[in-house]
Amino acid sequence: MADGNTPPGGPARAAAAVLRPVRDYRRLAWIWVRAVAQYPVSLALMSLAVAVSVLAQVGAVVIVFGHAGTLAGFTVYEGLMVFGLAASAFGIADMFMGAVERLGRHIRSGSLDAMLVRPVSPLVQVAADEFSPRRLGKVVPALAVLGIALAGTDVEWTLGRALLLPLMMLSGVLICCAIWVATGCLQFFVADAREAANSLTYGGQALTEYPIAIYGREIVRSVTYVVPLAFVSWQPALLVLDRPDPLGMPEALRFAGPVIAVLACAGAALLWRFGLRHYRSTGS
Repeated sequence: MADGNTPPGGPARAAAAVLRPVRDYRRLAWIWVRAVAQYPVSLALMSLAVAVSVLAQVGAVVIVFGHAGTLAGFTVYEGLMVFGLAASAFGIADMFMGAVERLGRHIRSGSLDAMLVRPVSPLVQVAADEFSPRRLGKVVPALAVLGIALAGTDVEWTLGRALLLPLMMLSGVLICCAIWVATGCLQFFVADAREAANSLTYGGQALTEYPIAIYGREIVRSVTYVVPLAFVSWQPALLVLDRPDPLGMPEALRFAGPVIAVLACAGAALLWRFGLRHYRSTGS
């Protein structure tokens, strides 16, 4: 029996409120998927083009390791594991939240004003805008490379490590999503800030596709304590390989991914709310 302070159906309403953005996103994304599916040949060719670009990046990694032998003590398969972790995390984040980088376009065209009066979260609407399954062309090859790399790497699998890896990968995806939202919020104040935002999103992906120890101690510290890109691929790779950080960073950091992901998402949500509160419409 519910007590006098709990409204009838309180837990159910709370659960529905939490799940509503997910349902709204799914419905909006499905509308775009149905629209794109009307042109299957175009969708297939675009997906193939995206996949080829990912394979070209894989080729670049193999060539670099082929010439260098090892980088920061990482072999080619271990380097491909780092690449797979980074590319899959950023690919999944791009698929679900990458459209936030077009926020400035919505502001300039006035479409954000229309989103604000609809009974759906504006962030959900912006993120689901022009959703396309062609972005799977990034995710599928990246996951395939990750699987091949894990199979070719000498990893001593334990139950704990096998359970932690998916959790760290999910944390990496959430961190990438948070970075996309946080950098997209710059466009509330500077409408043409998309390129600056891309330097942290796509630039961050390029940075994390290689063992970041090759960039030096100061870079590693900045992507660990300032912009948490190190928790996308570097720290999970050290966890899987059970290897000490070559730059002497604390070993506990490799387990901090889930905490960093929660903090990053909370910070991105606060930035989004702050930006919305200071938005004055395209006509002002």
